[in-house]
Amino acid sequence: MTTPSTTTEMSAAAVAEVAAQARAAADKLAHTTLAERLAAVKAISAYVLEHKEDIADAVCRETRKTRTDALVSEVMGVLDNFEWLLHRAPKILADQKVPTPIALLGKKSRIYHQPLGVVLVISPWNYPLHIGITSIVAAFVCGNAVLFKPSEVTPLQGLFERIFAAAPLLAQSVFVCYGGGETAQRLIDTQPAKIFFTGSARTGKRILAQAAEKLIPVDLELGGKDAAIVFDSANLDRAVAGVMWGALTNAGQSCSSLERIYVQAGVYDEFVRRLSAAVNGLVLNYGDSGDADIGGITAAFQMDIIRRHVADARAKGATQHTGGDVLAASEHIFQPTVLTNLHENMLLMQEETFGPLLPVLKFDTEEEAVALANHSEFGLAASVWGGDKAQLERVTRRLVCGAVSVNNAMITEGNPNLPFGGTKASGHGRQKGAEGLLGYTRSKAVLYDGNSGKIEANWYPYTQKKYHLFADLIDTLFGKSGIARLLGLIKTGTALEGEAKKPRG
Repeated sequence: MTTPSTTTEMSAAAVAEVAAQARAAADKLAHTTLAERLAAVKAISAYVLEHKEDIADAVCRETRKTRTDALVSEVMGVLDNFEWLLHRAPKILADQKVPTPIALLGKKSRIYHQPLGVVLVISPWNYPLHIGITSIVAAFVCGNAVLFKPSEVTPLQGLFERIFAAAPLLAQSVFVCYGGGETAQRLIDTQPAKIFFTGSARTGKRILAQAAEKLIPVDLELGGKDAAIVFDSANLDRAVAGVMWGALTNAGQSCSSLERIYVQAGVYDEFVRRLSAAVNGLVLNYGDSGDADIGGITAAFQMDIIRRHVADARAKGATQHTGGDVLAASEHIFQPTVLTNLHENMLLMQEETFGPLLPVLKFDTEEEAVALANHSEFGLAASVWGGDKAQLERVTRRLVCGAVSVNNAMITEGNPNLPFGGTKASGHGRQKGAEGLLGYTRSKAVLYDGNSGKIEANWYPYTQKKYHLFADLIDTLFGKSGIARLLGLIKTGTALEGEAKKPRG
């Protein structure tokens, strides 16, 4: 087991040198084709598939995940994303033909999606492989060179380099920069074209403030305090199992973990009883061979937050049904803890916990449930359970967040076609899906016209007659329809073209 430790910071000179190398790499990458870049993705996909067990070993050593969490959420998730890029990127990144209005008849309009140049990716410690490599590869596919700073808590030192070595073009375009906060600040000072950060809101604010001074755009994927809403109409067997997994996968160390569970009064007591029994049946372990449910807490500082939230809730009157402390057999495992009798002034109702806590609260009406779920500074994702389809649709639309899983938990993240990102203090910008992929590009608007001697009607000279014809054109374009509009455009357009040929007299 690797114990998280302070990582040596890169010097200012070393950062300046690697940034210069990245800029040179971006210039070379600009001359490659999308097909060449996708061939590199195919090569590293084959490498990850062949070495999936070794990769899972490396992830487990640094994160204390269960082996199944490492294999499914990290390795399988990465391969799924690569497969999506191979099939969908060509269409998403292709030049687009867009309509040209009738007032610009004869011209052609296009949108080109072009690389930004050098982008900076700063990834978190909770999903160190998945979030890091999917961001890197999406940026690369779009034609960008990448400066990549993994978390100093889980750097996976050497793993990214081994994977990228399977595709020389990718290896030459990505620069892994190990270090902590000072290294990140120095990388930002090199003025990358864009920053993609995943992590805490506190760190996100610092990055945003530094980037603002240099007018560097930033996509922020920050924390969450995601709500689950369970209605009386829900299938309780499914809801209990799904909510439990959504709260406890990766030991609750996910930004989209379910951290507030609202259950309607009619099934509340039964839900708490079943949930407590199910939680008590989970296997707690890490370093396992695939037979453990809940693993360890990765960072010591995160364990401190979890313990503080539980102690605060107890002191303020919460009822504890399961867990509540570190597992006796391991100082790194916190027992999954079901809590009730909660109120808003408790820390675990206000702050992101990022741990295996299941706070369960009662509600009476749909209106109350929506208000409770939206009453948070965060707005990343949510989960809604029930059998009334119309109600589920209403509630889904009213929740202020970036994603909603209906009769499931965290499932939107399993579809690479869907964008991922939040609102409010959960950040802005999107990863994944077409929207996320295009975030690594700069859109260029292009309008083609013919190489003729034609003088445009809106060019100089301006005359009173032109002015009145333009006024007629406006009335026709926006005040008429059907055949009257068409005839009016022909008449006014012909008159304007004729007037454009005349010199000022």
